[in-house]
Amino acid sequence: MNRTNILDLSDGQHLEQAFQATDKQLRVNRQGGKYILLRLADRTGTIAGMYWNADERIFESFERGDYVLCHGRTQVHNGNLQVIVTKIQSLDPSEVDIADFERFDADRAEALRQRLTELISEMRNVHLRRLGEAYLQDDAFMAKLLVAAAAVSNHHAYPGGLLQHSVDLMELARLIAPQYPQLDGELLTFGAFLHDLGKIEELSAGGEVSYTDRGQMVGHIVIGVQMLNEKINSLDETEGTFPPDLRLHLEHMIVSHHGQIEYGSPKLPVTLEAVALHHLDNLDAKLASYTSVIDADIAADSNWTNYNPSIGRKLWKKRG
Repeated sequence: MNRTNILDLSDGQHLEQAFQATDKQLRVNRQGGKYILLRLADRTGTIAGMYWNADERIFESFERGDYVLCHGRTQVHNGNLQVIVTKIQSLDPSEVDIADFERFDADRAEALRQRLTELISEMRNVHLRRLGEAYLQDDAFMAKLLVAAAAVSNHHAYPGGLLQHSVDLMELARLIAPQYPQLDGELLTFGAFLHDLGKIEELSAGGEVSYTDRGQMVGHIVIGVQMLNEKINSLDETEGTFPPDLRLHLEHMIVSHHGQIEYGSPKLPVTLEAVALHHLDNLDAKLASYTSVIDADIAADSNWTNYNPSIGRKLWKKRG
């Protein structure tokens, strides 16, 4: 079945092709008519879909996560491309090329795993190195880390995105630490590794990224601290007592990395390493998010993206 990737769709394009329906909501408009709001996906991204004049029969004819054949056309609405769906039907997985929808890059994940191993093995602080090795030798943990996303949307929101974000942040920490001798570079680098690990339990690992029950009720910051304490306690049983002060600093970097109370951090950063981690994390997340906005923009003949309400601006996208 021939199809156009979501990233390559343009305004006014007629469609008859497969997507994955990662979300669906039956809604009622002001006039009392029903419509279905869809989130359609493939390996290149997601796009909103609107099925007007729908009913329960159509809504119940497919499930979230199903592959669906959509008839319709693309349309720009408020600066964003969407699909106006006129017909939809569920497809058996055998009727689609799964490679069109698989976003996990196993080769890339393996290269990142190897780099993570190198970064931890090079640490001179024996306590941090042994703690890192405890994570690396936990097969169940590593299996989840390799496929975990860093977010539902915004940045690194794809299988393997968490590992990419974590390793990139560790590289940034190693890059800037020599410029600031007042920083403990290895502590900062290890904090970059730890800061988002709770997301392997906060977000679902299979299919479309979504929040787990534990993620909704507890959140990745608390989960990350719990995971850290479990690992340190296991080390205490085999390697002797982990330095309490070092444990405290690691916990603080996890709980403060969002930088502000209103952004979800229980505590503000109060150590130099925690301050640096917050700003590096924000830098990496923002650049990844804004790059996605540029890559997905439909204004092909302009140096600027369309106005994006979520970031309150247009972005300059001409490169080179």
